[in-house]
Amino acid sequence: MQLSTWLAFFAAAWAISLSPGAGAVAAMSAGLSHGFRRGYALTFGLVAGIWTQVLVVGIGLGALIATSSLAFTIVKWGGVAYLVWLGIRQWRAPAVPLAAEDDEAALVSRRDLFVRGWIVNALNPKGTVFLLAVVPQFLDLSQPMLRQYAVIALTLACTDLVVMAGYTALAARVLGALKAPSHIRAMNRGFGALFVAAGTLLAFFKRAA
Repeated sequence: MQLSTWLAFFAAAWAISLSPGAGAVAAMSAGLSHGFRRGYALTFGLVAGIWTQVLVVGIGLGALIATSSLAFTIVKWGGVAYLVWLGIRQWRAPAVPLAAEDDEAALVSRRDLFVRGWIVNALNPKGTVFLLAVVPQFLDLSQPMLRQYAVIALTLACTDLVVMAGYTALAARVLGALKAPSHIRAMNRGFGALFVAAGTLLAFFKRAA
């Protein structure tokens, strides 16, 4: 990939990462519930989900999801169900002070947060369709595809790691300033509603004709 092409994709990658979506909501929710150090584990799952999407697009399954009604529907409703489930879980979360200490047994493990992040991004046909529309514009068909897809995957990971760190830290700092159970309960319900809203928006997303 030529430097000028990569710079153009690098700019696009920042726009992709900064755009609000289920990933950003998940990152803020993790910071809200678990603090930055533990909550940031979810971001690595989000990155793994992006890499899964790039792999799917790279081997041609993305085209199947984009054109097959059955495949698209299965992936879409799996993503919808998971986001709504996360929303209900966050809404019902106990109104406890920020739990950011590593030795607290009640915390969700980093592995669980990683898996949660992976599912959020991997089960999102919007991401697949978006990558199918964007990635080909930056590919040189006369050059090896594997290297170019590797550059694209690493670039998306770089921008997401930075942006989601900001989202996670912001939520952790906000919750750290909140002590009253009523405030924490309101934050939990706010993020729960955002998850459900993200799932609802995904439910209305349709593949291109």
